[in-house]
Amino acid sequence: MSYKTILVHVDDSLHVAARIEVAATIAKAQEAHLIGAALTGISRFVEEAVAVNPYDPAITPYLDTLRQRAAVCLDKFDEQARRIGVHSFERRLVDDEASGGISLQARYSDLVVVGQSDPEQPARAVDADFPEYVAVSSGTPVLIIPYANTFSTVGKRAVIGWNGSREARRAVQDAMPLLQRAQRVQVVVFNPAERPDLHGADPSTNIIRYLQRHGIEAELKTENVKHGEMGSALLAIATSSSADLLVMGCYGHTRFREMLLGGVTRDVLASMTVPVFMSH
Repeated sequence: MSYKTILVHVDDSLHVAARIEVAATIAKAQEAHLIGAALTGISRFVEEAVAVNPYDPAITPYLDTLRQRAAVCLDKFDEQARRIGVHSFERRLVDDEASGGISLQARYSDLVVVGQSDPEQPARAVDADFPEYVAVSSGTPVLIIPYANTFSTVGKRAVIGWNGSREARRAVQDAMPLLQRAQRVQVVVFNPAERPDLHGADPSTNIIRYLQRHGIEAELKTENVKHGEMGSALLAIATSSSADLLVMGCYGHTRFREMLLGGVTRDVLASMTVPVFMSH
């Protein structure tokens, strides 16, 4: 089992090189096709305005500038993918805003790699809720790279946040190509006795054996944690175990441009210090 197509969001943020590095390294290992997508930020509403008067001197230079800026970002993507030795890659310059555009492109990919929003260095034309919007809207697993740290490896030491939900199950299934290459996998279950309908009498029985059948030998860690502290507890475990990947479900849905997220998802996205793999 492997990824065949990986999409990475390319922009002019300070952290884009680390994001491309991770995506390209995974693509090389998986022998996957890598797509670097740069969004101009031109929404369909602007396109409609240009269609009315495509030669409007007040609009056309602005659109050309946005496309040139995106093209420069893609030049850097090309250089990095070539240097890392990705077998197959392509660049895409897309006239769309970031959240909707990447979500649409992601539907034709097996994995999309994006960056965590940095409140101190916000990327131009990228909304603060961009990572979670893509995770919830695209239907594609999302690997989110934190802005605070750099990682020489991603996926060698994985932690799975498991609660027996559909979202968690989807995340584990989607992360199989990474988990099967991991040197260590730890499954973390919080408060299993509270939900016997999801975990059963023995929380290790189903998930550990399921992973074993896929060739993954995993350790189990159970803890009782207050509900409001699960996100921070999960990150603390990932940090203490020197994990370079956290796999979990993404809980929430979109309502217009507002993201409605579960508490654990929200806390992890705000304070993540390791790459986070999410599926919805």
